[in-house]
Amino acid sequence: MKYNCIIIDDEELARGLLQSYVKKLDFLLLKGSFENPLDALPLIKSEKIDLLFLDIQMPEITGTSFAKLIPESTKIIFTTAYSEFALKGFELNALDYLLKPISFERFMHAISKLPTFDKTSTNTLTVKSGYDIYKIDYNDILYIKSEGEYVIYNTVKKNIMSYQTLKSLEKTLPPDIFIRIHRSYIVNKNKVTGLVSRNLLLDSLKLPISDSYFDTVKKELF
Repeated sequence: MKYNCIIIDDEELARGLLQSYVKKLDFLLLKGSFENPLDALPLIKSEKIDLLFLDIQMPEITGTSFAKLIPESTKIIFTTAYSEFALKGFELNALDYLLKPISFERFMHAISKLPTFDKTSTNTLTVKSGYDIYKIDYNDILYIKSEGEYVIYNTVKKNIMSYQTLKSLEKTLPPDIFIRIHRSYIVNKNKVTGLVSRNLLLDSLKLPISDSYFDTVKKELF
């Protein structure tokens, strides 16, 4: 499934960030990026636009007012720096509401709400580590471990640390490939080789399974 999308935001930096996120996903097709919402109207009327990233606070017309001018079939993800506008956005049946500055992790959570979104449509995960960005193949990930406010991706090639929480990351991972086994661990199901007592085996690696996850892990994997 491909989604035609448009970005409307009067802030150049905000548009640039969203453009970079959209380009990372091959199922999102960026059809235009606009500073003025009125400039986007001709494109919205002439082409089928599936998704609109729409800033709320803009000088010529607010995003909530502009949303009433577009077809109901176009899904809207509102963006703004002001949390008090969230309720107004959801009153207009927005798909989601992103508070600036927008992390890629939060962006992906919003995208996952698309009606026919398939988390297995891409087999790679984009991970930011400091100033570096990595594309990791799902099949290369052994497990992901929580370390305070960071997570560590343990892959067959190297370990990569990223500033994010395991709880929020879990929402963006395809459940047919990954499973939570502990408050500190998410494991690639395809790498599991055994179960010994309350420990999951990944060849020579041994990871603990917490009591709250044990029954689910045993049922799904064995």
